Formats: sequence, structure tokens, C-alpha cells
Amino acid sequence: MSRLVLFARARELAGRSNDDIDAATLGELLDRAKEAYGPDFAAILDRCRVWVNGNEPTDGMETPVGPKDEVAVLPPVSGG
Repeated sequence: MSRLVLFARARELAGRSNDDIDAATLGELLDRAKEAYGPDFAAILDRCRVWVNGNEPTDGMETPVGPKDEVAVLPPVSGG
């Protein structure tokens, strides 16, 4: 299982700061998170940056993920 780490509004909508999700690809992991956390989470996910192990995913949603990987969901930040 990969570790999903959620920040800011994504964390609030999911009701947790992290989760372990069994998936083979980044797309599969995010689809499972959308199913688990509902439509409001899915809507904000479309505006988030998603990183795998601190880097942009090399193969987009087809990027492989495994038990040692951490997927971070970073919503847009406003301020000034």
C-alpha cells in the first residue's frame, strides 16, 4: 500500500491527514481516494498538485506506485 498524504482543504474534505491505499498506479490510487472521500474531495482533487515521493509524477496517472511510495496532494494556496 502507498501512503496518501493530504494537505489543507483536501485533508479537511477527507477527514484525515493520511491514508494507506492499495494501488498499482497513481491514477488508481487517486480514483480509490475519490470513491472513499466523496464528490467534494474529487472536485478539489482536480485543482491540486500531486507529487510522488516529492517529485512530479514522471508518467502522469500511469506512474507506478508501491508500498514504499508517498503520494502528496497539495491544494492551491492563496494569499499574499
